Parts: sequence; structure tokens; C-alpha cells
Amino acid sequence: MTTEPVVTSYAKAPTRTIRVGGTTYAYRELGPKGGIPVVFFVHLAATLDNWDPRIVDPIAKTRHVIAFDNKGVGASTGVVPGTIEEAADDAYAFITALGFDTIDVFSFSMGGMIAQDLVVKHPELVRRLVLTGTGPRGGKDMDKVVGTTYWDILRATLTRSDPKEFLFFNRNDTGKKAGKAFVERLQERTTDRDPKISTKAFQTQLKAIARFGRSAPSDLSVITQPTLIANGDNDRMVPSVLSDDLHRRIAGSELIIYPDSGHGGIFQFHEKFAPVAAEFLSA
Repeated sequence: MTTEPVVTSYAKAPTRTIRVGGTTYAYRELGPKGGIPVVFFVHLAATLDNWDPRIVDPIAKTRHVIAFDNKGVGASTGVVPGTIEEAADDAYAFITALGFDTIDVFSFSMGGMIAQDLVVKHPELVRRLVLTGTGPRGGKDMDKVVGTTYWDILRATLTRSDPKEFLFFNRNDTGKKAGKAFVERLQERTTDRDPKISTKAFQTQLKAIARFGRSAPSDLSVITQPTLIANGDNDRMVPSVLSDDLHRRIAGSELIIYPDSGHGGIFQFHEKFAPVAAEFLSA
């Protein structure tokens, strides 16, 4: 009997699918199988192709990593849910369909909002939690993400850039360089790439984030799992103060704020952050 070689490069991870109810979820997995997997929860408008390999690969050296397309995005079928809570329910259905009853979570931005709703509703499912570039339900000014996003998409269109260069990174020399490098890394996978999100699906996700921002806060004191929170010091999408807010609300959590960086601080500082995240998740 031959065993499959272990894939440790996200750029080469095969895309698989699983049918759950009426939805087919697309996902990629890599790293050694066995033990508790690390499930990656992706950001607004993102497909499987939006994960930075410099973050995923160091974790996949020692851990079974699973990234997935949210319902109605990329290669996953169905309709994008109108609320973050529904997205968390979809994630729960996907994870349990794969046969897991315990996972670690790595989340970024909207993915961190979905992860919070998931752990509040299913605390027994999550062992360790990483929340990056995100904030709590009802977080101050989170509903302004809609205006910021459309403004930066316009700025990017006018300069023929990727909107993420504006949304995730400062517009100084350091930020511009980090943004271009990040966007280049996302192109390392050359085959079997996901279709981009549709405009309608993108707008639905944006509205769900605005609704999450305007909702009554969740009781995050129920999160007793070891939690690592990280962001840049100048996040224009999900204001950096909301990372502090999360840190205060989640007892015993660790907080890392990177200097001179924005929403994509963990990608700008991947050389520092990836080893920290990998160590935290393997503890």
C-alpha cells in the first residue's frame, strides 16, 4: 500500500469537494494528516486563492491544514448567506461533515467574525483560536467598512492596482512594497485556481459585515480557549482599536499589534508572525 506524499506547499494543495445538504464545498488540505486540524477562515470577497502561502506553509509543516470556500464563493455552490451567523452555521456543517469534532481556528477579517460566532455557539468544537484583522460583534465603526471598501476599490481601479494593496496596506513606501509582494505571492499557484467572487455575492458579504457591526455585542466571556489576536496599528477596514477590544473581552488572550502596518499587518510581517502563530497553534 502506497501512502500519499505529504503536501506542505499551499500553492500545490489539491482542491477537493464535499457535499453537505444541498451545498458542495470546495476546500484544500495540506500538511500531515492526523490529530486536530487547523481550519482557515478567509476574509471578505476571498476565495481559496487569497491565502498567503507564507502564513499557511509554516503551519502546514507540522499540522493538517484545511482552507475552504464559503458557501456561494469560489468553487463552493449555493447562495452567500446574508448574516455572519448563517456563515458560521455553514462552516459548522462543513467541518462536521468532514468528520471533525475538535479543530483549531486561524481566521482573518470577516473570517474572524464567522469564527467568533462559531465558537460562541459551539464552544466544544474549538480548541485554540487565532483572530487577526478582526473585531467583535457590535464593534465601534465596523459598519464603516462598506464605505472604506468601495472607496479603495475605486482608488485601485484608477491606478490599475489590486484593491488589497489599498485596503490591507499603508500607502507609504513600506506599505506599497509589502502590498505588491503580498499580491505577487497570491499568484504562486498557477493551476486549478478559483473563480473570483461575483459582485452580488461580494455585496451580500459586505452587508452581513455591516449588520454584524451594528448588532448587539456577543458575550465573548464564554470564549475560554487560548486565543491569539493580531493586527497592524493602522487598520482602516476593521479599526485596530477593535483588536484591543477583543483582547479585553476574551480573558487570557494574547495581543500582537505590528507597527506601521494596516489590515494586512500579519502578511506584511509574515516572517515574524508565521512562526508565532505556528507555535501558538501547536502548543
